[in-house]
Amino acid sequence: MPKVSSQVKFTLLLTLAATALLQGKSYVLIVVDDLGYMDIGAYNPNTFYETPNVDKLAQSGLKFTDGYAANPVCSPTRFGIQTGRYPTRKDCTNFFSGRRGGKFACAPLHDRLDHDETTLAEALKEKGYSTFFAGKWHLGPTEEFWPEKHGYDVNKAGYKAGGPYTGKRYFSPYDNPKLENGPDGEHLPDRLATETCLFMEANKEKPFFAMLSFYSVHTPLIGRPDLVAKYKKKAEKINGQEFGDEEQVFGNKPRKVRILQKHAVYAAMVEAMDQAVGKVMKKVEELGLENEVVICFTSDNGGLSTSEGSPTSNLPLRGGKGWIYEGGIREPFIVKWPGVTRPGTTSTVPVMSTDFFPTFVKAAGGEPKGTVDGADLMPLLKGGDLDRDALYWHYPHYSNQGGFPSGAIRMGDWKLVERYEDGRVHLYNLRDDIGERNDLAKDNGEQVKVMRTKLHAWYKETDAKFLQKKKGQKEEPWRP
Repeated sequence: MPKVSSQVKFTLLLTLAATALLQGKSYVLIVVDDLGYMDIGAYNPNTFYETPNVDKLAQSGLKFTDGYAANPVCSPTRFGIQTGRYPTRKDCTNFFSGRRGGKFACAPLHDRLDHDETTLAEALKEKGYSTFFAGKWHLGPTEEFWPEKHGYDVNKAGYKAGGPYTGKRYFSPYDNPKLENGPDGEHLPDRLATETCLFMEANKEKPFFAMLSFYSVHTPLIGRPDLVAKYKKKAEKINGQEFGDEEQVFGNKPRKVRILQKHAVYAAMVEAMDQAVGKVMKKVEELGLENEVVICFTSDNGGLSTSEGSPTSNLPLRGGKGWIYEGGIREPFIVKWPGVTRPGTTSTVPVMSTDFFPTFVKAAGGEPKGTVDGADLMPLLKGGDLDRDALYWHYPHYSNQGGFPSGAIRMGDWKLVERYEDGRVHLYNLRDDIGERNDLAKDNGEQVKVMRTKLHAWYKETDAKFLQKKKGQKEEPWRP
């Protein structure tokens, strides 16, 4: 038998050690509903809201400045998180039940997470993980499509609803079929954090995957009275214009957009969410699992700035929830991976919520099955780069927030937006113009051609559906 050099032995030992370091890690994935990029102190030092725990998480791990949701509204992004796939592939392109029309009828909408999709929970269970879900699910109309039917051992509060619209809403009694009522007045974000902590404690001796999917900070806008009072006092010290105009696709008047953060109730909801995150982080420490648990934090779409109370401002980002602009899709995106990420580091490489699936599964020793669009982020987490040339979005709907039917592609610093009513395109350089105010399409024809060609090829690959004529309508909507 040939001898093995000491250098080869050393390299082999390092490889084995690195593999052991990655495999067996537990995961806590925190997803906040409707949280804006500018709502977190780690991304906006001048934010009106106070988020010390999320800021601490960012300082202890890797913060992505260019993290994205897979869609500007909730259900499609949640589909992408669960499957690692673009929601366009299954026509899950709007919030489930969302079929608002405009000039044309919206594209067909598939409103459930089918069982032929492999979820994060199912993939990790194959590697011996215990699995847990708490909070908003919104991925199917009936119980056969809820978390426990998609690989989650425990489901606390996840069902068809997109928000806490019954009972006392954000306070017990919840009137939620998947969550037992707590003491009268118990606060939902805290309860979901408590359930997450109980699961971690019960499964601390083995790998686990816990997804804490807050209903916060989605409407209805209801906050803890003590925190609301705190922020009302804080808001009294802030002067300035609260609203400006944004383009509008419904009617003739511009839609009002919030341009100043000072909504006391929303601020109370953000801080309560942050306190719940802190509760989970503290429990990880108490269990002695700081070196064993990966914690990730993101949102499902941008902050609500153009409707339903318009409680937050995303400036300098344009638009918000329901818009294909950066305000609707750019999100807080934080990863703390013990032994891999370095504390206090930042990456400007664009990443997307679909990336959690392959990253978690591969690190657990698994291999994603079928077509997975997300990328394994491990090279980035280790300080390297990512071999991906573009990210894509497809939203063939008129959003409740005023957003227009559109698609988008990002390549490097360039972002191209394509309107589905008439095929017009806009080109922005995000490095120079993060607010997407300077349309460079006319002066950069070759760049438009390259990006549009790739976007149209992606439409074809994913079998993207588009706007339709209304009954009796003669005008044809645009087609790529």
